[in-house]
Amino acid sequence: MAALCSLSEHCESEIREKLRKAAMPASDIEDIVDRLYDEGFLDTARYCRAFARDKLRFDHWGSMKIQQALRLKGLPDADISKALADLYEELGDDYHRILQDTLQQKARTLPSPTDDEHAEYIRRGKLIRFAASRGFTLDEILKEFEN
Repeated sequence: MAALCSLSEHCESEIREKLRKAAMPASDIEDIVDRLYDEGFLDTARYCRAFARDKLRFDHWGSMKIQQALRLKGLPDADISKALADLYEELGDDYHRILQDTLQQKARTLPSPTDDEHAEYIRRGKLIRFAASRGFTLDEILKEFEN
């Protein structure tokens, strides 16, 4: 497990799942996880930062989707909040650029805007729902429409 953790970041729940699948006894799993933490191979804060940065850059996920994925992995809320704050600080401009690109890519798949208010309302709603499904907040999405 130390070799696996030295290759890429993993969280405790992933390690536990791998060990359970290998039919490892529960007491041994506890010992292994404790040792990985003691030796620095597991670090929840470091994992949260890496996960958030990768999901934004490579998968174009918004903060809400990243937060939910980290919570599903059973990670502490304090580490998740800190990772998202660091993400905004480190990649603030990239975050907004990724949202803009996401909206532009989706807009290209929709019918061209017309002068019809109803059609434009429906088009805008589809863009908002799409960006929200990617994990961006409504405030962030609406700011992009103002620009």
